[in-house]
Amino acid sequence: MSVYAISNLADLLNTNEYPGRGIVIGKSADGNSIAVAYFIMGRSNNSRNRIFTEEGDTVTIYPADSRKVEDPSLIIYHPIRRIGSNLIVTNGDQTDTIYEFLKDGNSFEEALETRRFEPDGPNWTPRISGLVQLDGSERYKMSILKAEDAEGKHCARYTYSYHLENGLGHFIHTYQHNGDPIPTFCGEPERITIPDSAEEMADLIWNNLNEDNKISLYVRYINVVSGQVENRMINKYTQVKEG
Repeated sequence: MSVYAISNLADLLNTNEYPGRGIVIGKSADGNSIAVAYFIMGRSNNSRNRIFTEEGDTVTIYPADSRKVEDPSLIIYHPIRRIGSNLIVTNGDQTDTIYEFLKDGNSFEEALETRRFEPDGPNWTPRISGLVQLDGSERYKMSILKAEDAEGKHCARYTYSYHLENGLGHFIHTYQHNGDPIPTFCGEPERITIPDSAEEMADLIWNNLNEDNKISLYVRYINVVSGQVENRMINKYTQVKEG
C-alpha cells in the first residue's frame, strides 16, 4: 500500500478486535469543521467500569460504579481539555501535563519529554496525545510515547505534525491488535477519511468498534469560521448513583 493511501476508518476498526484507546483528528470533507474523536475500550472489569462526562470544553472519565474501582490511577483522567486556542486530547493524565506546560508558554513536545508510557508491564501501554491549533494556522500534532524494550527500561517519543486538509485525518491507537501481552501500536498515524458531521463520525466509530470491548466515545466538531461546536458522547454503561 502506498504511504499516501487513505484508509476507511470503519475498515480499520471492524477488523481489529482490540485497538485499545484511539484518537482521530482531521477536517471534515466539506471543509467546514475540525474533527476530533476519542474512544476507550477495555478487557478487564476495572477497565470497563468507566463513563465519559462533559463539563464545558473538558471531558472527564469517571467510574461507572465507584464501588467496583480496583485501581483508579490509570482510568480516571481528562481526555480532552482546551487552553486558549489549543485543544488537547490524550489517553491519560498527560492531558494535564500538556495543559500546564502550554499555560506557562512551553510546548507540546516539552511537556511530553517529562512523561513515559504507562507503568502497566508487560503491556507498557503507550501514551497517545494530540494537539489541535484553533488559531487559524490549520495545524495539528499527534504523539506516541512507547517502550523501547520488553522490560520497559527506555521510552521512545515520536511526534507528528500535520496540516489540516479537507476530508483527511489521522488515527492513532494504543495497540496493534489483541494479544497477551498486547502489542503496541507501530508505525505512523493512519491516514483516514473524515465525514462531514459529528453524528456521522460517532456512528462510524461506535458501530465498528468491537461490541464486547467498546466502552465510551466522544466526538467534537468545531466550525472553522464561527467556532461553533457540535459534540456527540456515547457511553455503553450508566453511572451508578451512590446512596
